[in-house]
Amino acid sequence: QVQLVESGGGLVQAGTSLRLSCVATGRTFSSYVMGWFRQAPGKEREFVASISRSGDSTSYANSVKGRFTISRDNAKNTVYLQMNSLKPEDTAVYRCAANIRGVYDYWGQGTQVTVSS
Repeated sequence: QVQLVESGGGLVQAGTSLRLSCVATGRTFSSYVMGWFRQAPGKEREFVASISRSGDSTSYANSVKGRFTISRDNAKNTVYLQMNSLKPEDTAVYRCAANIRGVYDYWGQGTQVTVSS
C-alpha cells in the first residue's frame, strides 16, 4: 500500500506563492510517477502536473504552465508543487497521486488552497 500525505495549503492573496508537499510511505517512491490534481467546488477534478520516476520529465496543464513547477526528492519520498503568481481561479483542493501501474491508483486526502483577489 502507498500512503500519501499533502501539506502546505492555505489562504493567500493573488500574486503570491505557495509550495505544496506530498510525502509518500509504504513502497519505493522512486518506482512510480507522481501527479498533482485539483478540484474546485462544483467542478470536475483536473490534472495539474506530473513528474516521471527520475524527475527528468514533467508535464503541466496549460492553465498552470509557466507558473507552477513540480519536482521530487526521491531520497525524501516527497513530491512538491511550487505555485507562483497564484490566481483566484487556482482555488481548489489539491491532491497528489501515485501512478504505479499506468493509472493513478493511490491518492492523498488533499490540501486546501484558497487565493483571494
